[in-house]
Amino acid sequence: MALNATCSFPSIKVIDCKSSFGLRSSVNQVRVASLPIATSQRRSLVVRATNGHAKKLGRSDAECEAAVAAGDVPEAPPVPPKPVAPAGTPVIQPLNLNRRPRRNRASPTARAAFQETDISPANFVYPLFIHEGEEDTPIGAMPGCYRLGWRHGLLQEVAKARAVGVNSIVLFPKVPEALKNPTGDEAYNDNGLVPRTIRLLKDKYPDLIIYTDVALDPYSSDGHDGIVREDGVIMNDETVHQLCKQAVSQARAGADVVSPSDMMDGRVGAIRAALDAEGFQHVSIMSYTAKYASSFYGPFREALDSNPRFGDKKTYQMNPANYREALIEAREDEAEGADILLVKPGLPYLDIIRLLRDKSPLPIAAYQVSGEYSMIKAGGALKMIDEEKVMMESLMCLRRAGADIILTYFALQAATYLCNQKR
Repeated sequence: MALNATCSFPSIKVIDCKSSFGLRSSVNQVRVASLPIATSQRRSLVVRATNGHAKKLGRSDAECEAAVAAGDVPEAPPVPPKPVAPAGTPVIQPLNLNRRPRRNRASPTARAAFQETDISPANFVYPLFIHEGEEDTPIGAMPGCYRLGWRHGLLQEVAKARAVGVNSIVLFPKVPEALKNPTGDEAYNDNGLVPRTIRLLKDKYPDLIIYTDVALDPYSSDGHDGIVREDGVIMNDETVHQLCKQAVSQARAGADVVSPSDMMDGRVGAIRAALDAEGFQHVSIMSYTAKYASSFYGPFREALDSNPRFGDKKTYQMNPANYREALIEAREDEAEGADILLVKPGLPYLDIIRLLRDKSPLPIAAYQVSGEYSMIKAGGALKMIDEEKVMMESLMCLRRAGADIILTYFALQAATYLCNQKR
């Protein structure tokens, strides 16, 4: 119904938006103006959004419907004018497109509604470095990370993480040099640093999920994940024997998930059998299924002082050039009883994460390793990137590729960001 431009506004009434379907919920009330129409004696209502207290007209539903049926239809505000393009914009015929994907990205509400991947603190596992000292020692190559004193600093860091929803951690020990030897015997000392720390954490936080690292490199005087023969060969089966004892020791202390990161053949099945034989059927195994011989691990090895004393780890860690080989490792780990399959590193290996996600029904973990973390931190410190945005984008990419959980040094920072976004 067209309105006469010369009409006056003799009366103003108010109705409650909550009773008017289709009005924005953020609007508290609307004003209704009775307008005389030049071509008719009927009075039309103009609805406009205003602030203030709501007041109902006192009409029943039947009276409202009767008024509309009689032609007394409230008028809403006019359609907003079409936004003007900048000067110089060419005048063209619109493209004849049946589908315009940008329509589903046009507003924050639409983007949120159609978002395919989400992320929450529950997806994070927080890697924590521990040592025998009482003070927390900064790790130079990993800004914001510390070797935490196992009795004090560690408990404080875990409390901070739990406060923002991160209730899963993985422990990495810096072992005193005097306790290292070629066979890594300290790895299965029931009163060693890791078992003591597990018992302390479980006493303080019984519901905390504790992952452990099963490998000999922190305990080996050679810095390798296995026992090294005099000709430099890493001995597979003998190493697996030691790893089984290490996993049982960790389970005995209260570990929830043991995580063999050594990449020895057959270690998942052997560890599963050893755990079951000792009554630890409830303890899970997260296998480092596709752990590549990557150059992204440098800062981590500085943190634990666990660099190989000679050679490299290419005879047991995977070739970064290989894709199909990850399927071989995944199938073996599944058959041997792994509960979770892990890919390491994370962001450079999104294709491997997706491969395992598509081929395996098991949960997939991704490790955003120290090099990935340190590059983002360095770029942020130099103002070359927005650290927070790149952090969250990188984590979302790992989730999108198929990771159910992410081991990340950003766990506390990212979870804090997510909690603040919800407020």
